[in-house]
Amino acid sequence: MKKNIITIGLIIAALAIISYTLMNNKKENEAKTAIVAEKNASVSVKVGTVKTEDVSLDFSANGNFEPLQELKFSAEKSGRVVRVLVKEGDYVRIGQTLAIIRSEQISSDLQTAEASYQNAQADYNRFENAFRTGGVTKQQLDQAKLGLVTSKSRLQQARVNIGDTNIKATINGIVNKRYIEPGSVLGVATQMFDIVNVSKLKLKVTVNESQVASLKLGNIVQVSASVYPDSKFSGKITFIAPKADTSLNFPVEIEIANNAANDLKAGMYGTAEFASNQQKKSLMIVPRNAFVGSVSSNQIFVVEDGVAKMKTVVAGRILGDKVEIINGLSDGEIVIITGQINLQDGSKVDIIK
Repeated sequence: MKKNIITIGLIIAALAIISYTLMNNKKENEAKTAIVAEKNASVSVKVGTVKTEDVSLDFSANGNFEPLQELKFSAEKSGRVVRVLVKEGDYVRIGQTLAIIRSEQISSDLQTAEASYQNAQADYNRFENAFRTGGVTKQQLDQAKLGLVTSKSRLQQARVNIGDTNIKATINGIVNKRYIEPGSVLGVATQMFDIVNVSKLKLKVTVNESQVASLKLGNIVQVSASVYPDSKFSGKITFIAPKADTSLNFPVEIEIANNAANDLKAGMYGTAEFASNQQKKSLMIVPRNAFVGSVSSNQIFVVEDGVAKMKTVVAGRILGDKVEIINGLSDGEIVIITGQINLQDGSKVDIIK
């Protein structure tokens, strides 16, 4: 019995020693882990420098050329195409006949309207003569006159409808697409031609708020097309949006006169070069990617004694991959340009090249 008690005591003592040893090891490991974590707490970042530079205030914007006028020509009356007088690529002028259609219904309506008008004219003449001799009342004469006016109106409309069988161009331009052939049966609103006027074109671009402030209607702009890199075209600003779009940019339209060969085509890619009256100016600038999120956030991390400090700045004009700083930074300060997503105000940083 005494031997069993001694054995149990030894076992308990051994367990106590093991437990104590494990606890000490755990504390040592936690201390080592804390030291390593503290050493690895810094965030790796790349940096740039706030500089004062002489920069050009000229800027460019890209967009696509669009025709000054574009018309999808559709039928107003139903009928069968008798002749098509133009083909794709033909230049047409306002009033030129493009196609001729025949409609038995329209012709029948014209004959009916002519007969009705002649009958109404004869009735009115009889009532007018009878009224002079007292054979009819003034009311009966007025009814005959109303019938004559109504018949005349219907005849005029029937003649207009007959005129509509000659399909005529309503704008000057080039037939870009022809959808009909002789024998085609047309319904109301059947598409017949696409006509585009490329004697002048519009280049639609967007500019930011700092750029739009320097633009005015009528300003002359140099324009180039990607397929004609050595050629320059003169354009004029004809529209500046009074309201920004969802991207906080302002749509601008530039009208360009095409050359005699109509080298510029709608859909081509173009670039507008906006010249500033003040060619160069000393500005304090930072890399555009120094901003947290976007330029509109006006927040930038700077490095001070190995620590990231959040600063609120006042951003000015966007100059390509650089941004003007109006207030909030000093010349020579170090700003963080990558790694901001992992930073908080006060985070330790490790600058990498």
